[in-house]
Amino acid sequence: MKLEQEVGVLIRRVRKVINARAGAVHPQLQPASYLMLSYLQEQGPVRASVIAEVFGIDKGAISRQVTHLVDLGLVEKQPDPDDGRASLLCVTAMARERLEPMKEVRREWVSDRLADWTDDEVEGLALQLGRYNEALTGAREPEPAG
Repeated sequence: MKLEQEVGVLIRRVRKVINARAGAVHPQLQPASYLMLSYLQEQGPVRASVIAEVFGIDKGAISRQVTHLVDLGLVEKQPDPDDGRASLLCVTAMARERLEPMKEVRREWVSDRLADWTDDEVEGLALQLGRYNEALTGAREPEPAG
């Protein structure tokens, strides 16, 4: 199926880009932790439980990634003003300094590559990808026959 092939190409490209960006932020940053760090930059500060829900990852794995990010000096924990027993995660100034330039470079690069696309074409692709992702959200992959 052509759609499956194109999504496969997209996934391989995204993995390559995430690996490169993780290394640019910090040589020891794991790609999965880079995604969490990017989310925190855009949405934070948030509780670890929010990240677990958004990424569909169990709390133990999130805890390990948070520890990794804290150890690298990219994330810090702050007391949750709504619940003194909980912590909020937020990116550090160092993380922000390393992430912001990459975000601008990425936007310019994509804009250059899609320069011959109309605004409607770009918006249409975004809408269709959103629709595709929504259709697959929560859906279980079928088991192979056999």
